[in-house]
Amino acid sequence: MNPLGEIVEQGSGPSITAPKPGGTLNRFRLGFVMLAPILIVATVVTFLPPDGNERSEWVQFIGRFHPLLVHFPIALFLLVPVLEIVGRSARLAYLRLSVNFVLALTTLGATSAAMLGWCLGRSGGYSGILITQHMWGGVLLSIICWLCWLLRTQLREFGVAYALALALGVGLVGWTGYRGGQLSLGRNHLTEHMPNALRSLLGFEDSSPASAFRVDPNTFYGARIHPIFAAHCISCHGADKHRANLRLDTYRALIKGGEDGPVIRTGNAKNSDLYRRITLPAGHDDFMPKGKPPLTADELKTIELWIGAGASETLALNAIKGAPTGVATTAAAEVKFEEIDSAAVAKLRSAIGSAVTRLQSQFPNILEFDSRASADLRLNASILGSKFGDRDLEAFVPVADHIIVADLSRTAVTDHSAAAIAAMKRLHVLRLMDTRLTDATLLRLETLNQLESLNVYGTPVTAAVLPTIAKLPKLSHFYAGHTGIIAGKSVPESLVGRLVF
Repeated sequence: MNPLGEIVEQGSGPSITAPKPGGTLNRFRLGFVMLAPILIVATVVTFLPPDGNERSEWVQFIGRFHPLLVHFPIALFLLVPVLEIVGRSARLAYLRLSVNFVLALTTLGATSAAMLGWCLGRSGGYSGILITQHMWGGVLLSIICWLCWLLRTQLREFGVAYALALALGVGLVGWTGYRGGQLSLGRNHLTEHMPNALRSLLGFEDSSPASAFRVDPNTFYGARIHPIFAAHCISCHGADKHRANLRLDTYRALIKGGEDGPVIRTGNAKNSDLYRRITLPAGHDDFMPKGKPPLTADELKTIELWIGAGASETLALNAIKGAPTGVATTAAAEVKFEEIDSAAVAKLRSAIGSAVTRLQSQFPNILEFDSRASADLRLNASILGSKFGDRDLEAFVPVADHIIVADLSRTAVTDHSAAAIAAMKRLHVLRLMDTRLTDATLLRLETLNQLESLNVYGTPVTAAVLPTIAKLPKLSHFYAGHTGIIAGKSVPESLVGRLVF
């Protein structure tokens, strides 16, 4: 018999041939070669488990191939019982000839997937019970695959031990895959969108994120802050999975912080790392929530005011004056929408209505009104990339006074567009990331007295623009990473705390 086991036709069905001289030694050698990597993976998972810290980018890069590879051994293993059952028929007995080879390939694939999973979990900033269970599920599945291969090459018939190992492996595939789904899609990913009638029939509880955590709905934290974290953050920073050792599911964990220390400085939102990250541009490496839509302006303002007021867990619900009312609270019984006066909106937009219609036709999907009742506009030319240039931006001059958000990131605009940008005098947010715009353009922005956020990340801008930028009265964030501006050098005092690298 060869090392993978040789099957020949005997009577009505296949069976494994009797061992030939030297076959036992060959199987022992091959079995050890296949088992050694599994033991290595089990050892590193035991002594070097995921701890929430980020490490080598190369290891993270390699680990990112885990989701790509992991489906390969799963499909192969689930194929084995099909081949065994169908192959019991004399007419299809030949199908069982490939089982040993498939099991050997499955063992190799499962071991490789487990190693890549460890690389991703150990170096990718993961920690928590879900990642631990998922990782050990992968290791145990590798062992079961190896055991099935070993039993299949040793037994003459479809033995009880082999059948039990197959059944255990199939169950382990389902359990490990379920844990993986919880890691990527959330703990309740199978029941989140289950119809209420079916949920009641099966006895499932409410699967909304907020329902899993008990907070006082009569406090500002419980009614306004915690629901924001539950909706946007807890899937990655909760009890089951807490990236960077940071949990946001309880007040105590929030104040404790993560691997880099506290993320909130009570009374100082601008210097709180949590607030800094949620207000970064979506394309920034430090932006949170990663891979999800950014928080709304009202949600950001609510968090800012709460931190500024001391970030207390017991602060009364109505203690912060001026807090946005559009943020949902846990005490809200229903969602109410503002009634829109269509005639009043039409009158408000009448001066620019035809120009907006023309621009939306010429440049689909990049220009929209800020809200249903507003005449303010948002321009997002970044989705056109290099196809959007200076001449294109000139077309928006007729509506420049109504643009409050302009994203020109990664477009082909140059300093020839300085006048067109400066004409947007009501801008609140201006993003110029990864463009060729230089100091010449920024020096003309001193008239933008409504500007709150300016991003020049990855541009040739230098420190020469800082005195001009410092004069902008409402600017709270100036993102200047990967530019000619160097942290800590010749920064005007008025920009300290507002300059972000």
